[in-house]
Amino acid sequence: MPIFVIQVLLGFRVMRRMIRTSGGKRISTALRNSERTLTNTRPSSIAINKQVSLGHEQVSILVPVLNERTRLKQCLDGLIEQGEEVAEIIVVDGGSVDGTQAFVSGYAQRDPRICLIDASPIPPDWNGKAWGLETGLRFADPASNWILTIDADVRPKAPLTLSLLEHAKKERVAALSVATLQEIDGLGEGLLHPSLLATLIYRCGMPGKVFRRANEVQANGQCFLFRRDELEVCGGFQGVRLSLCEDVTIARTLVASGYRVGFYEAENLVSVKMYTDWREMWRNWTRSLPMRDRFSEIDSLSGLLEVVFVQALPIPLVFFLATMHLRRSWFMLLNVVLGATRMGVLLGTKRVYSRRPWTYWLSPLCDLPVAVKLARSALQSRHTWRGRMLVRGGMS
Repeated sequence: MPIFVIQVLLGFRVMRRMIRTSGGKRISTALRNSERTLTNTRPSSIAINKQVSLGHEQVSILVPVLNERTRLKQCLDGLIEQGEEVAEIIVVDGGSVDGTQAFVSGYAQRDPRICLIDASPIPPDWNGKAWGLETGLRFADPASNWILTIDADVRPKAPLTLSLLEHAKKERVAALSVATLQEIDGLGEGLLHPSLLATLIYRCGMPGKVFRRANEVQANGQCFLFRRDELEVCGGFQGVRLSLCEDVTIARTLVASGYRVGFYEAENLVSVKMYTDWREMWRNWTRSLPMRDRFSEIDSLSGLLEVVFVQALPIPLVFFLATMHLRRSWFMLLNVVLGATRMGVLLGTKRVYSRRPWTYWLSPLCDLPVAVKLARSALQSRHTWRGRMLVRGGMS
């Protein structure tokens, strides 16, 4: 039967991808020079070399915002705790009307590294976040050889920037992004978020590796570190001004240009509360999750088919086949294996969450509606975000 053949072929692809990407590297928490001295009374020559090699590094942090007054406090609290490697924290406002600019100005009085830029109005042919990032990049201190982009809902810990720098230098990457620790609340988020997250695992595999082909790229714009020279060689954020998934597109652009780009988990160095509730998550995350851009082509379609036939259908098919008294068929065995794999993914992703509502364990029940939503979103040309109409390939 056709479904059986499709599941076998796509299931093999997904299994191979998960095996190949398992056991990936993670970003470990870096110690500062004084901390290393206290913990190592006789520091090795390797440790000393590490301290010297990071001494000249300078980072400009870019935080694009638009009406983020209620979410920005924990982000700025964490950013002002970053060490001397951070030269400046540039908050780029796209035209907030909720008091965000006054709120940031208050933080600027506490930390002179904070600078507020009013980047409004956003040009009609730009994604608002991409415009904020490009504006911040143009304004950044020329002495900064690294650019770190942080979303307003991100909650960074003090050693984050230093840890990212050390890992980037160790892995010799031009850029890296972080699979952030996720904070979810409520039964609805516990059901929906893990299902949406699992679609990335099925299509891209596990975090923890360097990408060498654009069609393999996985990235997260919530926390993204770039070596500035390589970013500017690729045109900065100009090339993602029309993208609905600017983080994935900029990573794909770098990889297509021959640069090494990584994606890693980072222990508890950074967390994020993405949405206020499951309804906002359903409307907005599904807009960018299909990851369709000028690089995707056939890979976008095959990834969505993997979500449908390998992630979403097996568990419902197991129950259906059981009611049809086909428990001993090859079709049943295949879907039992794929269903067991889905539960294995659920066990593996539990470390992504700082806390898990009990509905987390029921989240595979959302896989089928999530697959339908992603397919519809991938085919949809117009999307609304923050009151602006985003059109795939342009704006209106």
